[in-house]
Amino acid sequence: MSDDLLALENQVCFGLAVAARSVIALYRPVLEPLSLTHPQYLVMLALWERDPRSVKELSEAIQLEPATLSPLLKRLEATGYVERKRSTTDERTLEVTLTDTGRALRSEAEKIPGQIVAKLGLPVSELEHLREGLHAIIAAALRTA
Repeated sequence: MSDDLLALENQVCFGLAVAARSVIALYRPVLEPLSLTHPQYLVMLALWERDPRSVKELSEAIQLEPATLSPLLKRLEATGYVERKRSTTDERTLEVTLTDTGRALRSEAEKIPGQIVAKLGLPVSELEHLREGLHAIIAAALRTA
């Protein structure tokens, strides 16, 4: 690394942006047979953790604005993985529920993390350490926002 504070290789934002694009690119061919994009995969992960969820809860869980999330949910619904319907207890709340097909997809998706680890070729311990560091960066950025 150079002493130049504005050198591209010294920028945390540059490293994060390139790493994110590169890793997400590894997911594309793995997710394609499941008819999922990476953002849709994140939605499915959140729903496999807890189902149903309101659009607001999903938005908070995956850190996407509801306006960005809405088209993803429409496509997931068209694929047959989720259903969207108004809450029976509060009609202002739109709930997202997995369909039987969406629930069944989880067994296929369980293979994805191992495939990504294999493609990266890094030790799991190193990836876990990196994940912890990224969570620290996210928390720090949210505190200052």
